[in-house]
This record gives sequence, structure tokens and C-alpha cells, in this order.
Amino acid sequence: MSSSLQIVVCGSVVPDPLQTLEPVVGPTGPALKNEMMLPAVLDPWASHALYEAANLAKTAAGSKVWLVSLGPKAKLQQMMMTVAQKVPFELVALDGPAGGFTDAAEVAAALAGAILAIPGLDCGKLLVFGGWESASRGAGATMQMVGERLGIVDQFQGVDELRVNADGSLEILERIEGGRHQVSRCAGPPVVLGWATGSLPEPKNNPQVGMANMRGVMPALQKAKVVKLPGEGLRFGEVCLPKQLRQTRIVKDKTAEEIAAEVVAWLKQG
Repeated sequence: MSSSLQIVVCGSVVPDPLQTLEPVVGPTGPALKNEMMLPAVLDPWASHALYEAANLAKTAAGSKVWLVSLGPKAKLQQMMMTVAQKVPFELVALDGPAGGFTDAAEVAAALAGAILAIPGLDCGKLLVFGGWESASRGAGATMQMVGERLGIVDQFQGVDELRVNADGSLEILERIEGGRHQVSRCAGPPVVLGWATGSLPEPKNNPQVGMANMRGVMPALQKAKVVKLPGEGLRFGEVCLPKQLRQTRIVKDKTAEEIAAEVVAWLKQG
């Protein structure tokens, strides 16, 4: 492959999913209990997109990867201490709220604006990567709206593999129902790809990559644009943990068919 690519990855900070997350209602609306005290990580879905972007960039000389990330500046800095050691990228930071209680349309507008402001961006070489869904929201709508705001009509969601052919065309493996995939072909950039888990393992920490990235990360954080997401028109009726229900009964001498019938009857009652 001779032509270079410009790959922009959209990824936000989320609380470490190994922590106990408890929703509460505060003076400004729904939030997580002790949210600022929770350790932050890059959204796992976006992490796959970032690793795939870096791997793709290595195959095309002159390619470059940007990570456009929206979140509180302190959380972004905390997250970068780990992420910066994984793969080479240039950070575009936006200082603002992030999480499951933000409006996807407002987030998409902020991300699209930041992408358009990247100096020297060539839409003819542009691939916009992101998570198919998110650890903080399951709407799967943000990347689609980013693409619409950028005027990119070729969009693919649930991507597990991307191949760039010798003629510059793209071959994309998308998840569909029943554990199957469909193969889509696209003439070339610009495209938006919402990644699923991909096929790459998490890269090992590389201190040299980390030091090179941090030279650009710290200035990017210092000049991070402040973004306000007012959430106009967005209302939450209630926020709470899923209710747990457990009913245990010990029985003997029942066949598997009888047990299955009881389970089905119990599920229908719910």
C-alpha cells in the first residue's frame, strides 16, 4: 500500500468497570457516586479502535493516528499515563463531562468540531474510528452522528476487520445476527467505522512509545478546549441499579424437561 492514511479515533474516558458503580441524583442531574474518585480508563470499545488504527497506520508509510478524547482534564491525564504507552498517536483533548448521562448528539457535535479543527486534515484520506458501542452508554449512536456531521455517508458498525486493497479500496468485516459476518466493500476514504472487538490483543506497555507520546500529550491537555454539554431536552426519569431477584427452591427426582418447563413458566411471569 503506497498511499498514506489519516486515522482519527474517537474515545472517551469511563470509570474502571471493575469498580462498584452506583448512580445517584445530584443538583446537576444524574451522576455516579464519588465519580471523581473513581479511576478512569479509555473506553474498552474505543481501545480496540485505537489498537486497530495504530496497526493499520504501520502498513501505510506516512500515515498518522489522532485520538480525539472528551472528558474532565484530570481524568484524561490519569488515563494517558497508561494509554500513551500502548501505541503512537497525537492527542486532541476536549475538557468536558463524559459518561452515560451526557447527550449523544451534543457529544457528537463536540467530537466532529474537534476533528474538523485538526490542522492539515485531508478528507480524501480520512478514516474515523470509534467504538461500536460504549462502556458508559449502549446507544451505539454517537459515531453515526459524528459521521453525519462530517458529511461522511459510508459508515460501518460492528466492525471486526478492515483490509485495505492495493487499489485503495476497503474491505470491511461487519458483525450481523447469528454470530455471522458480512463482507462490505467501499471504494475508499472517507469512512466511519464503529469497531467491535477486532482481532488484535492489547499491546504491551512500551516506555519509549510512552515518552514520545507524552511530549505531545501534556501540551494538548494544557490547551484542551473547554466543552459544555447542557443536555437541553434530555431528561432522566430515574437512575438506579438493576434490581436483583433470586428465588431458590431445592427439589429432587425431577426430569430435565420438567425443570426446563418450570424455568420457562417462571420467566413468563416476569
